[in-house]
Amino acid sequence: MTSVARPRGLTWRRTTVADPLVRPMLEELGNEYSTRYGKDAHGELARYPAEEFAPPHGELLLLLEHGVPVAGGAFRRYDEHTAELKRIWTHSAHRRRGLARRVVAELEHLAAVRGYRRIHLTTGPRQPEARGLYLAAGYTPLFDTTADPETIGPLPFGKRLAAPAPAPAATGRSSRRTTGGSAPGSAEREG
Repeated sequence: MTSVARPRGLTWRRTTVADPLVRPMLEELGNEYSTRYGKDAHGELARYPAEEFAPPHGELLLLLEHGVPVAGGAFRRYDEHTAELKRIWTHSAHRRRGLARRVVAELEHLAAVRGYRRIHLTTGPRQPEARGLYLAAGYTPLFDTTADPETIGPLPFGKRLAAPAPAPAATGRSSRRTTGGSAPGSAEREG
């Protein structure tokens, strides 16, 4: 698989749920949700069919550092104009580096390019880091922020997307350029 690395060694990989590199993301998310909420959450992660996170209506994205997944996330169609972010993840050994914010921004860009005009998402009441991330990224809480999150359940957020910028002239230097990937349904590009 071809990848274009930046000095920090970060590359984006657009992929599918079946990609073995996705397994660490799903396992760690399942373990973390199970610990925070006191019940096995691994089944919840398989609730949606894999096709929902694939083009043309969805996307699953990994951020790799030197070929190893360090962050990721996905979106799926919520309605005709709205994408729903799901499974935003940063590997526990790589937190506090701004990687989740980069994942959210890239997913927002890809959703806008696909024609979505809004993002919807929910996070759990025992995930204050996620709540802080979405507020810092400009999401509007669709719940009473003064209420105890445990009394609300899943915390919904929304955000209106700007129309995507026009594609740059064909100079071969676009920062959003996808580089080839040999695995079906996957592609990598610099982060």
